[in-house]
Amino acid sequence: MNELRFVRLGFGADSVDYQEAWDEQRRVHAARFADEVPDTCLLLEHPPVYTAGRRTAPEERPLDGTPVVDVDRGGKITWHGPGQLVGYPIQKLPRPVDVVAHLRRLEDAMIAVCAEFGVETSRVEGRAGVWVLGDAKETVEQRPKLGGLSLDFDPRVNDSEFDPRLNGPEYAPSNAGQRREDRKICAMGIRVAKGVTMHGFALNVNPDTSNFDKIIPCGIRDAGVTSLSYELGREVTIDEVLPVVERHLRDVLENAALAPRVIEQAPEKEPDKATA
Repeated sequence: MNELRFVRLGFGADSVDYQEAWDEQRRVHAARFADEVPDTCLLLEHPPVYTAGRRTAPEERPLDGTPVVDVDRGGKITWHGPGQLVGYPIQKLPRPVDVVAHLRRLEDAMIAVCAEFGVETSRVEGRAGVWVLGDAKETVEQRPKLGGLSLDFDPRVNDSEFDPRLNGPEYAPSNAGQRREDRKICAMGIRVAKGVTMHGFALNVNPDTSNFDKIIPCGIRDAGVTSLSYELGREVTIDEVLPVVERHLRDVLENAALAPRVIEQAPEKEPDKATA
């Protein structure tokens, strides 16, 4: 069993500036690499901030010039802010490091958290994070009207350059639930340096999800965002969710059978037989 300690850095009025939290991540990361501290998960809220991973494209950033912090994690652009529980697990992994296995463990923990609150979530193939799935069986034409506007034609179906931020709230990421589309409830982006993880997850508890409408969240145009509060139709607080998150992270990360990534050896080629 791998010991995991939790550090609650700050919430609400004591939310932690992104740069300050990033500096603390790096400090704990160095200490974990040196075996001065056990595996550690920092838990906190951030004041409003957009952060962009290494793969963020220019057109995915805010159109109005809102500042963005460029970070060294994987993934693309996202928003952090009040009502979102952010976790940075800093964990030493065996080498060669299996980054995907670490990501899957975080997803498992957050899926279990959502299930405990009564929200069914899942993975989506090729897309990191935890999702509330839309109604795949329902055609676009059968969807109900939103705000008096018909959604019987969605330009995104055939136009890869369609930008929902320029086309009104009916196509905004925050309205994906009303459109019955797939919607992300927990974003994830991680980095592994010197065999130790950084960054982590951002679980939408009760944020103002319209903050995502200025960007293309995680670079995904055909889905949106949601929160526990929206899916349950009631106000859920960080205080409610925090102990549940700690419990499921502890269960998954402490009990994980950590193993190095398996490297498959290419079969040796048989030497060419001499010909007469």
